[in-house]
Amino acid sequence: MSIAMTQSLYQSSTFGWLSIVRLGLVQACIGAIVVMTTSTLNRIMVVELALPASLPGLLVAIHYFVQVIRPRMGFESDSGAKRTPWIIGGVGLLALGGFGAAIATSLMGIHLSLGIAAAIVAFFFIGIGVSMSGTSLLALLAKGVSDERRAAAATTVWLMMIFGFALTSGIAGKFLDPYSPEKVILISGIISSIACFLTVIALYRLEGCELQNTLASNAQKVPFREALSDILADPDTKKFTIFIFLSMFAFSAQDLILEPFAGMIFNYSLGETTSLSGIQHSGVLTGMLLVAVCGSSRLRPYFGSLRSWMIYGCLASALAMFGLVIAGILEGNWPLKLNVFILGLANGAFSIAAIASMMRLAVVGGGGKEGVRIGLWGGAQAIAFGLGGLLGAGASDLARSIFTSPAYAYASVFFIEAILFVASAYMASQVESKTGSSSGVR
Repeated sequence: MSIAMTQSLYQSSTFGWLSIVRLGLVQACIGAIVVMTTSTLNRIMVVELALPASLPGLLVAIHYFVQVIRPRMGFESDSGAKRTPWIIGGVGLLALGGFGAAIATSLMGIHLSLGIAAAIVAFFFIGIGVSMSGTSLLALLAKGVSDERRAAAATTVWLMMIFGFALTSGIAGKFLDPYSPEKVILISGIISSIACFLTVIALYRLEGCELQNTLASNAQKVPFREALSDILADPDTKKFTIFIFLSMFAFSAQDLILEPFAGMIFNYSLGETTSLSGIQHSGVLTGMLLVAVCGSSRLRPYFGSLRSWMIYGCLASALAMFGLVIAGILEGNWPLKLNVFILGLANGAFSIAAIASMMRLAVVGGGGKEGVRIGLWGGAQAIAFGLGGLLGAGASDLARSIFTSPAYAYASVFFIEAILFVASAYMASQVESKTGSSSGVR
């Protein structure tokens, strides 16, 4: 099937805003379960159970590394008549893993070894569930959203996921005090059950009513390895995969060291470092909204394409990281809050532009393999996040053992991250349009 025919089929039946919000609700449900495992259970292990911080770090890394199966999950969803069963099944596995992780965490207080073993299994389920649901959802969104709505649709879905993070953390936090293992299990079970129920309601007749999956039935069925090899043979796909990995690696490597840097070098209190994280997240949200508005088809000629937002967003992130290098060299005499806001703004801009571009490239590459492409890039992102968190913290420890000044140690790590953002911008610039103005990453 030609790309022109593919484009016409996609554009003949697209999702409206209500459908996009319904998919965003599913993403919020995924975020609600994940935040319980990566944030709340993390804190319980370290504070209430007095376990080493490396334990939850390794468990979270497991759920990232398991997501190397995303391309396979995408391939399987491509092969079916609909993606809805894969999304619902993935959320179900994720809910099972999240509930199991809560039980395992409580079990650690009674029998540590048994609790850790149970947690490992639970986080494997979490990784598989995220791979199934997240890959299929994004492939469905890419397939069902018209080109002029992609940036705004990606922003809407991701903002709803962040809303799921915030709402779950706020509500669960109120009911978890004072801490007891029974409360943790009960609240986790309620959140998982509500997430599954809302997912089924949000997806009810969504795919069948508004989007006919004609391409899946017409696409030539090939083995997974052959499909993946065909996709990797495309130069743009390779370059975009490298871009996703480098940019998300640099993005995630800062997470675990920015607050300690502020506390150690700028003498910020615990509350001040927490508010600093809030400043960064507000910058990320602002950057996402900026791209959603400026990335629309009407404003794109004036404010640049999605490809330009990726390139300049990464370069701006690099400049912000160089600012943190200077902050380390000056040992505190620097407008840190402004610097962190700019860093968040640049991160939000390039990341949402990358997601929208991912959706476009998945569709332009040809019908029937959207899930494999989305899975490939989602897997690269997950591995980057897992490695970024571990190696970012490890690099800071190594640097502090080399440099006598902690400020110089942090500055050296920020410098490496800045170089990674520059390399990411270069890779983004190498991803070219495939079919002129109607496709590709422009």
